[in-house]
Amino acid sequence: MKYSIIVPVFNRPDEVDELLQSLCQQTVKDFEAIIVEDGSEKTCKDVCDKYASILDLHYYYKENSGPGQSRNYGAERARGEWLIVLDSDVVLPKDYLSHVNRNLGCDAFGGPDAAHPSFTPVQKAISYSMTSFFTTGGIRGGKAKLDKFYPRSFNMGIRRDVYLQLGGFSKMRFGEDIDFSYRIVEAGYQPRLIPQAWVWHKRRTDFRKFFRQVYNSGIARINLEKRHPGTLKLVHLLPMVFTVGIIGLLLCAVLSCLLPSAAHLPPLFLAPIILYSLIIFIDSSIKNRSLWVGLLSIPAAFVQLMGYGFGFIESWWKRCVLKKDEFQAFEKNFYS
Repeated sequence: MKYSIIVPVFNRPDEVDELLQSLCQQTVKDFEAIIVEDGSEKTCKDVCDKYASILDLHYYYKENSGPGQSRNYGAERARGEWLIVLDSDVVLPKDYLSHVNRNLGCDAFGGPDAAHPSFTPVQKAISYSMTSFFTTGGIRGGKAKLDKFYPRSFNMGIRRDVYLQLGGFSKMRFGEDIDFSYRIVEAGYQPRLIPQAWVWHKRRTDFRKFFRQVYNSGIARINLEKRHPGTLKLVHLLPMVFTVGIIGLLLCAVLSCLLPSAAHLPPLFLAPIILYSLIIFIDSSIKNRSLWVGLLSIPAAFVQLMGYGFGFIESWWKRCVLKKDEFQAFEKNFYS
């Protein structure tokens, strides 16, 4: 067997249904699907039973231990030469595995993600904020890559022998996929970006959940630098700089309102924020062909950058200033 597709799941049966439906439509059939239920209260067992006679499908239920350990659980039971790790909230185009087949001269690979036309306006706005050049979206939104490529767990493939040799994912709750990608490269293996092997990725369904997601990503960035010195790049600092800058501009605008002699200054302080919002609105409206999605992309962009920025600042304070170790600083970010 060539491929084992491993999907950790936590309380998302409807998403699993859509993912399995897309697996049924793959033009390449040489694969098994491994669903690892990570202690869910709302399980997807009934959903998997629907596809048991259509797909080479294996369903496992285990106690909650986080997505990384659930992927390892699935990898230990996989039979394929290649392990493909997906998030439960993705859907595959029918030629996904076909494109992977044509680009396997590597040790590991990954691909971008995109918004499906059926996604809600909020989901499209969040997808835009995570892919746009104007929000440090990285490779998620395009083919160009300015830095070395590191696959992410929403769409990652790796040879099974390499996966097992490296011990799979760590017990980090956030950033565990980047940690694994760093270890792949540090061990001398070469991941490849396959632009054609993209997936539709739903992400979070509201801005509150999205903020929590990117906040945790900001926290993870400092932890990753501690584990892998030298991996912190200038681009990782931009959300923090953006966050401090926005807060500074807003404070200056408020303070100038309180000073009669500076009553003309608030528009000057607010101008950069308004200009950035206008750029986001125009760019997203054109790309999504929707003024409403363009409008929603403004708060999505601010949530993405400032959520990450706040998490980054907290992690920097606890890890670099207070000198707490990884577990002491963020005990809730680990699974036992």
